[in-house]
Amino acid sequence: MIRAFAFLVVALMLLADAGPASAQSSNDDFFDFFGQRGSSYSTGGSNYRSGSSYRNGPSYYGPGSDYYGGGSGPIPREMVNSPGRFSPGTIYIATAERRLYLILGNGGALRYGIGVGRDGFGWSGTHRITAKKEWPGWTPPAEMRARRPDLPAYLPGGIENPLGARAMYLGSTLYRIHGSNEPETIGHAVSSGCIRMTNEDVTDLYNRVSVGTVVVVR
Repeated sequence: MIRAFAFLVVALMLLADAGPASAQSSNDDFFDFFGQRGSSYSTGGSNYRSGSSYRNGPSYYGPGSDYYGGGSGPIPREMVNSPGRFSPGTIYIATAERRLYLILGNGGALRYGIGVGRDGFGWSGTHRITAKKEWPGWTPPAEMRARRPDLPAYLPGGIENPLGARAMYLGSTLYRIHGSNEPETIGHAVSSGCIRMTNEDVTDLYNRVSVGTVVVVR
């Protein structure tokens, strides 16, 4: 009887130890993806390390995307007052401020850090989102390839693609709101006119807006 009781206690202790170990493995996967251990990833929308917390399909929302604050980028996502009188659901982009606002109801807005066009590539106007794509491929425009002949004619979607995890296309222009494989550029004027976001933030925004959303750029 005593021997059976002792065996039961040992078994329960082993089970208790197993839970934290499993959770730690999941956390390791998450930190591996964000470069904490120097992991490398191949191109292609379907390629990622087995077991990673990051996913490239429509189920991916990114850490922190289910609440209004936080984010792992250089500029935290946060709730603020609306920057002006816009209809709820409008995207307002303040290029000089390097911020994108998603206008919500009751005078509030969700603010994201962005990268914008460098000198000579800035623009303003009002458009609508005409298409949304997950892990988009990239065809550099002819004028860009003229400046950068080293660029490929086409780059398939994937973690190394400069369009990042999501893209929202603006009107009939070549401009997009898109993710980036260079999160350190967020907050700077570095692009050829597109609006850059971290992959986490662009995925969060992507899941909150639809085709037809009005985008005001100033």
